[in-house]
Amino acid sequence: MVLDKFEKRIILITGAILSLFIFSMLYGRSKYNDLPECLPFDKTYTEAKVTKLDENTYQVFAVAQMWQFQPSQIYIPVGSEVDFFLTSKDVVHGFNIAEKNINMMAVYGNINKQTVKFDKPGVYKITCHEYCGVGHQNMQAEVIVNYPAK
Repeated sequence: MVLDKFEKRIILITGAILSLFIFSMLYGRSKYNDLPECLPFDKTYTEAKVTKLDENTYQVFAVAQMWQFQPSQIYIPVGSEVDFFLTSKDVVHGFNIAEKNINMMAVYGNINKQTVKFDKPGVYKITCHEYCGVGHQNMQAEVIVNYPAK
């Protein structure tokens, strides 16, 4: 069987594209490894609260439900590292902090966890990105990052 020049070209182009795809997947896997972690369900996660572990480490137990996030306002100092634990009391909700590249799903009976560091002061909006009913557009919360009081 003899390949003509067009078939050889197609095989080379396909191989190059496949190589680029494999390289991109391996590069992305090593660079973007901060995906949400799924934890075993535990009822203690269904109570919304903010816990201070030390001067720069916090845990936020966020609960999504029709059409709100609890807690709706989270106050932390600049330079804090926050572990977000997320669950839902009813349907599937989204949890997005665009400025920090945080994107999780709140699913009833599941706990998602993601860690983020807040290096700059400001108000970081949390929005639901999964349509959850008629009040979906109002489902927001915020992380308020300030300099600590002296």
